[in-house]
Amino acid sequence: MPATLTIGADIGTTNVKAIAYEPHSDQIIAHASRPLHTLQPQPGYSEQDPEAIWQAFGDVMRELMQAVQQAGATVGVVAFSAAMHSLIAIDAQGNPITNALLWSDNRAEAEARTLRTHQAALGQAIYEQTGTPIHPMIPLCKLAYWRHHQPDLIRDAARFISIKEFLWVRLTGEYDIDFSMATATGLFDQEHRQWSPLALSVAGIADTQLSVPVPTMHIRPLLGSAATHTGLEPGTPLLIGASDGCLANLGAGAVAPGMTTLTIGTSGAIRQTVRQPLRDPQGRLFCYHLTEGYYVVGGPTNNGANVLQWLAEQFTRQTPEAVLAQAAQINAGADGLLFLPYLQGERAPLWDAAVRGAFHHVDWLHTQAHFVRATLEGVLFNLWSINQLLGDHTDPTHVIHANGGFAQSAFWVQMLADIAGVPVRLNASNESGAVGAILLALTATGHYPTLDVASGSVSFGKTYEPNPEHHRVYRETFERFRALQADLANN
Repeated sequence: MPATLTIGADIGTTNVKAIAYEPHSDQIIAHASRPLHTLQPQPGYSEQDPEAIWQAFGDVMRELMQAVQQAGATVGVVAFSAAMHSLIAIDAQGNPITNALLWSDNRAEAEARTLRTHQAALGQAIYEQTGTPIHPMIPLCKLAYWRHHQPDLIRDAARFISIKEFLWVRLTGEYDIDFSMATATGLFDQEHRQWSPLALSVAGIADTQLSVPVPTMHIRPLLGSAATHTGLEPGTPLLIGASDGCLANLGAGAVAPGMTTLTIGTSGAIRQTVRQPLRDPQGRLFCYHLTEGYYVVGGPTNNGANVLQWLAEQFTRQTPEAVLAQAAQINAGADGLLFLPYLQGERAPLWDAAVRGAFHHVDWLHTQAHFVRATLEGVLFNLWSINQLLGDHTDPTHVIHANGGFAQSAFWVQMLADIAGVPVRLNASNESGAVGAILLALTATGHYPTLDVASGSVSFGKTYEPNPEHHRVYRETFERFRALQADLANN
């Protein structure tokens, strides 16, 4: 009998990826990926062409299906993971009339600042309802920007949707948005599972201009008209899935208390899975819906592996591998040199798009290698400061599940273990978003009874144990970092 595979598709901002998984043998049968191009027409703008994403998705799926057919297998269900906070305006025929504004688009900085300062009570009320910190990244603020600067667009657009919804409607013919993606918009009342009238009044739109919120295990059949584009059979079940951040926790096997997931790709995030929604009184942590009884709480950073790219391209003019090797020559703590890694503003814990980075305690004896080491340490110090905030609301971290591009560097992962003082565990597969989508689908279809059981099936690679001497140095260095960070927060 042919094997029945589950496909996990992950629509990121850097790549569209998909994997085909055989649950009984616990094997990834095939993998395909295509890069995406980000447009930056003005400083602070960050956009992608929705049609280019649709084309890349089709290319990935057709390549994957060729491998599936060559293996003599069939597809049982396709599940989706996607990056959060994108926004597209579309017309009544479903055609895009704007590019997709990405999470990294900061044009709505003034609107976000107003909700955090002059209208702080309103901003806090929206955060309490939605669980989404006020920041230019969120669709609420982007819509407020369009309302102020392009009112004709707000009036004339039929709907406002994310990249994921754009693909979903072409695949199924329906305007659905899963609860997970909805909780990342700043527009969704998490408790009542409906669009927030309070947030809609700020955005200047009606709920009819948004998609219908549905559970993350919601399934629809593939339209026949999309079969040729994807290589899938008409009627193939499609599971709407969740956001990439939430599914990264599930795909990393981190749904139990005290298990913390740290992801560093271009940007980064640190998260825990909890069983009840929670809120930070100062609005610094997100709380997103995974599925009923599971929520993901944490904070994202703008400054992840993009800082390594900056080191390589603008600072050292070396390859990223050479940069990492150079940093390894210097002692933990960079002999007192500190770096605040805010090259592109910051989300958690500062939530300030205008903040910028700095080196501190520069000494005559510091070399380029010191600056490199301090920069890499600064990225991790910032993420660990988010973890300290997270620890005020959740169980203390006793193990970190690390994923993303940085996990390919043993040096950087060991640095994380030394800073955190807890073991850092790598997954056997680095595609945690796609794996999480697959595990959600297998739970929805009855292969696993609960997400706890599903997460227990995740395979792991190497575990990095902290170096006690390095951890001692980093405890002191981290306190100095926190003091500098607090000065920024208070200014």
